[in-house]
Amino acid sequence: MPELELLSFSTLKETFSLDGAYSVGYAFLYGMSIWVSFFGGVIAYKSLPRQQFGALQHRTFPVYFFNSIVISGGLLALWTRSHPHVLNHLANPLVADVAQAYILAFVSLAQAGNYFVIGPMTSKCMFKRHQQEKKEGKAYSDAGVSDEMKALNKQFGALHGVSSLFNLFATIALTFHGLWIGSKGIKA
Repeated sequence: MPELELLSFSTLKETFSLDGAYSVGYAFLYGMSIWVSFFGGVIAYKSLPRQQFGALQHRTFPVYFFNSIVISGGLLALWTRSHPHVLNHLANPLVADVAQAYILAFVSLAQAGNYFVIGPMTSKCMFKRHQQEKKEGKAYSDAGVSDEMKALNKQFGALHGVSSLFNLFATIALTFHGLWIGSKGIKA
């Protein structure tokens, strides 16, 4: 039977550790990823007119992507600090702790791709499509839209698809990392 531990100033002080910070950071990043990917966007899509929904996504996704980059980068730094052999075996992704570092690096790079490249391109295309709708007096999905609108629709669909895949793969990677640290722990 485990020993009974009483709370004291020293036991509370021990809770403020790098492992504790890692756990809170991971929980925040994973929870944010799940919420943004599967709940927040769906609720907004069902609740707002399409152009307002697009404007909301244009404002919220950069914040989400930026926070994902910063937090996953911080987790990668903490992981590498607490698993010093990661740097010695960096070229061998079959080393379990190296694979976990790769996962965190992938999340950061995927969301950096969304933040710096794909997201801005998607927003620019979306706003062009909004302008074209006003010019034509038709919604993008109406029959008989111009060839320019069809090209914008195709471009938007491709960009949105790439962004969604980057985000989905990052969320799946975070799920694997969470399962790993849940079963193996954070410490080396």
